[in-house]
Amino acid sequence: MEFIELILINKLDGVILKYPHHENVDGTVCITGHHLILSSRKEGVRELWLLHKNIDSIEKKENKPSSGVMQGGSLFLKCKDLRIFQLDIAASNELNLVAQTLENLSNLQDPGLFYPFFYRHMHPIMENGYSLYSLEGEFTKILATEEWRVSRCNQNYTVCPGYGKSVVVPKCIDDDTLIAAATFRQGGRFPVLSYRHNNGAVLLRAGQPLYGPKHRRCRPDEAILNTVVAVGTKGVIYDLRSSNSISQQQNKGGGTESNANYSQWKIYNRSMDEVDNQQQLLDSFSKLIEACNDREISSDKWVSKLESSGWPESVRNSLHTACIIAQHIHQKAEPVLIHGTRGEDATLLVCSLVQIILNPDCRTIRGLQALIEREWLQAGHPFGSRLRGGAYSSHQSHHSSRTAPTFPLFLDCVRQFLEQFPCSFEYRQSFLITLFEHSYASQFGTFLCDNEQERESRGVYTQTTSVWSWVNQPDELTTYINPLYDPTPTVIWPSVAPMSYVIWEELYLRWLIEQHTEEREEQYRAIRTREQQLRSQAQVLRRELFDIAHQYYGDGKPQVINDK
Repeated sequence: MEFIELILINKLDGVILKYPHHENVDGTVCITGHHLILSSRKEGVRELWLLHKNIDSIEKKENKPSSGVMQGGSLFLKCKDLRIFQLDIAASNELNLVAQTLENLSNLQDPGLFYPFFYRHMHPIMENGYSLYSLEGEFTKILATEEWRVSRCNQNYTVCPGYGKSVVVPKCIDDDTLIAAATFRQGGRFPVLSYRHNNGAVLLRAGQPLYGPKHRRCRPDEAILNTVVAVGTKGVIYDLRSSNSISQQQNKGGGTESNANYSQWKIYNRSMDEVDNQQQLLDSFSKLIEACNDREISSDKWVSKLESSGWPESVRNSLHTACIIAQHIHQKAEPVLIHGTRGEDATLLVCSLVQIILNPDCRTIRGLQALIEREWLQAGHPFGSRLRGGAYSSHQSHHSSRTAPTFPLFLDCVRQFLEQFPCSFEYRQSFLITLFEHSYASQFGTFLCDNEQERESRGVYTQTTSVWSWVNQPDELTTYINPLYDPTPTVIWPSVAPMSYVIWEELYLRWLIEQHTEEREEQYRAIRTREQQLRSQAQVLRRELFDIAHQYYGDGKPQVINDK
C-alpha cells in the first residue's frame, strides 16, 4: 500500500490552529505519510510537526449552515501525549477531506509503515541501543556462580513466543525440563529469573499454571521452583489475582499452584485484577485525564473525581504489592515467584517496582534503561497492542481491546518514588515523560511490536534506531540528570498511604497549566547546597570546640592556658 492512496488532500491554506496558552496560528497545513505539518510565516516562522501515530482521537464539529450552505468547521485532534489541538477549516469539503486523511494515516496497523522505518538519524550513532543491554551482560555476576545459567531453548521462539531467545534459569535444570514446564504455563512462560538480591534471595516470574478443573500436575515445573528453595525453608508464590479471578481461569484451564504439589512454597493472593484487565485500566486512565482536563469545577469535587477514576488506587496498589514482595526478599531472604494470568502486565509491573525498591542501580539512567529492556521489552510486554491507543481512545471502536496503559502506570509509580525520594534517583521526571511520549509515538523503533520475535522478524533491530542510542548522547543525556542526585546505596520504602499519592502534574496537566519544575529543582538544589555548607561549618566548629576542650581538660584536670 502506498501512502498516496490514503492522502485525500495534502495541502490546505488558511487553517487556524488553536491551542491552550498559545496565540492562534493562521497557516498552511501539509500532510505527509507520517506527519501533519502546520506552518505560518506571518509573524516569524512558526511550525507544528505532529506524528499521525500520536493522534488518538479525531472529533469533527461542523459549523451551523448559513443560508442552507455548510460553512466549514473544526477538527479536534486529541493526542496520545495528551495535547488537544483545534484546527479551524473554512470549507466543509476540505474539512471532511482532512478528517478522513488523518483517520486513514493515524490508524495504520502495519508497523512496517510507521515512521521509525523511514527516519534517519542526522548525527553519528555512538552506541547501538539495541545491543547495549544483553541478558549475559546484565547478569554477569550471577552467571559467574554455580547456581544460574543462560538457556537458549527458546532460540527460535518455539517454546515461548513472548520470551526472548535467552533466559536465566537454575543451572541444574536442563532445557528438556524447561520445555516440558512451558507446556504447563500460560503462553509457555515457564519460571525465569528476574532479579537476585545481595542476600541471595531471588525473584522469579512466570505465567499462570494450566492447572484446570482436572487438577493437572507438572513435575518439571515443580523441579524448577524447588531448585531455588533452600533445605528447611519455604519460598513464596504471589498470584496477582483475586480468588474470583483464579476460579474463573480454572474453569478455562488455568488456575494457581496447589499446596499439595508445591509443598515447599507458601501461596498468597494479591489482587491486581485492575491492571491485568486491559479495558478497566484504560477506562481508569481515560477518567483520570478527563478529570485533569476539567479544572473548572471546585477543588473538592476535582480531587474526588480524580480519586474516583481508580487510577490513584492502581498506583498505590502497585507500590504496596511491590513493597510486600520486597520485604520477603530483603528482610526474610525468601525466594519469590510472581505471576498473574499471562504474566505480561501486572507481573512485569510489580517485578520492576520491586527492583527499584531493592536495587540502587535501577535508580540510575542506564539502570532504568536496562530494567525496561529486561522486564518489559525482552520479557514480552506487548507494547504494540497495549499502546495502540491512549487516554482518548477508550471508546474508539477501531482500537484493539488489548489496549491498556500498563507502561504509563509503571512510569507514574516511578514518579511517586521521585516525589518521595528526590535525591535518590539520577534521572529527573523529564526522562520519564520522554519515555511516555516515545512509547506511544516516536521516530525510534524501541517500543514497536509486541515482543522480541516480532521485532526481529520485521527488521526493527536492523532498520530502525533505538531510543537509547539517542538518549545516551552526551548532549541529550545531561538534560535528564537530576541536580539533586545523591545515591542511596540501600533499599527505599515508599509510603503507600492515600495522602502520599501526588498527581503527576508535569505530565497530566503540562498542557493546561504552566509548569515550574526546573525552578523548584533549582530551589531545592540551593537549599541543599546551603545545608551542606552549614554542615561543613558545624563540623569545623565542633572540631575547634573539641580542640579547646582537649587543651583545657587534657589530663582530666583544668589546664592553665597562657592567653596573653
